Amino acid sequence: MESQDIKNAISGILVVDKPVGMTSHDVVQAIRNGTNIRRAGHTGTLDPRASGVLVILIGPAVRLSEFVSASDKRYQAIIRLGAATDTYDADGRFTHPNPTSPADITEEQFESTLKTFIGEIEQTPPPYSAVKVHGRKAYEMAREGEEVSLEPRKIQVYHLEVLEWAPPEAVIDVHCSSGTYVRSLANDLGNQLGCGAYLVGLRRTKSGRFSLRDAVPLRKLQEAFQAGNWYQYLIPAAEALADWPAVELNPDDVEEVKHGHRVKADPANTHEMVRGVSMAGELIALMQLAQGEDGSPEWQPKKVFFS
Repeated sequence: MESQDIKNAISGILVVDKPVGMTSHDVVQAIRNGTNIRRAGHTGTLDPRASGVLVILIGPAVRLSEFVSASDKRYQAIIRLGAATDTYDADGRFTHPNPTSPADITEEQFESTLKTFIGEIEQTPPPYSAVKVHGRKAYEMAREGEEVSLEPRKIQVYHLEVLEWAPPEAVIDVHCSSGTYVRSLANDLGNQLGCGAYLVGLRRTKSGRFSLRDAVPLRKLQEAFQAGNWYQYLIPAAEALADWPAVELNPDDVEEVKHGHRVKADPANTHEMVRGVSMAGELIALMQLAQGEDGSPEWQPKKVFFS
């Protein structure tokens, strides 16, 4: 049996293919129960009706959460035309009928309207969402019949593509910034088309650098917990931000950074933030470029993962 000290030292990432029907928190709890490691958290909520890539950080790696959560996301979404709901998905109550029949919408019209959502846009989150209003979650207020007024926020939509056109449904590929609600995208699209639309299926295919190829079905992971060989699925924490430039630290620099001290930076460096990794490839810290007293460039540790 592993000692708790060893468990506390485990740090890394489990990329789970979340099944439909579970909340993101349910999956985190299953990971905690299976690993006996209490320190675990996800990096971007998936609704219970949605499936796909859910990145779970374990141990000291949870301190990467704010950076990993901000990563871009990719989805395959099934949108049904012809009606709207108060939750913007199939769980909600149907709202007033729409004047335009979905039968009047052509694939060309759908695609051209869809393209208008590409770029930096303002999007209002659904009333049934976890966005907080005066300290309360919007969906709690909505369920109690309270009027929920959410402020629009700026998001980035990088790519939208129709994968399948089978009226009254369409399957689309969505590549977007963190914080984007595909439910709101479906609802707004329906409003623009005049026929109404809501989300009936959602699968996250990518989160940051992790895709479905990296994801392990939760059932398979739970079998590995039972067998005691789940470590084979643990991805090193350093890979969470693999698209960040890395600076290799020698053993002396590692000791300095672990204690929060600055180390010298290459004057030719042009990066503002980097990963500081040991010669063995371990993630030691996230570091920010700073100026030393003599004007020379230095790396200031911002988050240290080993002490």
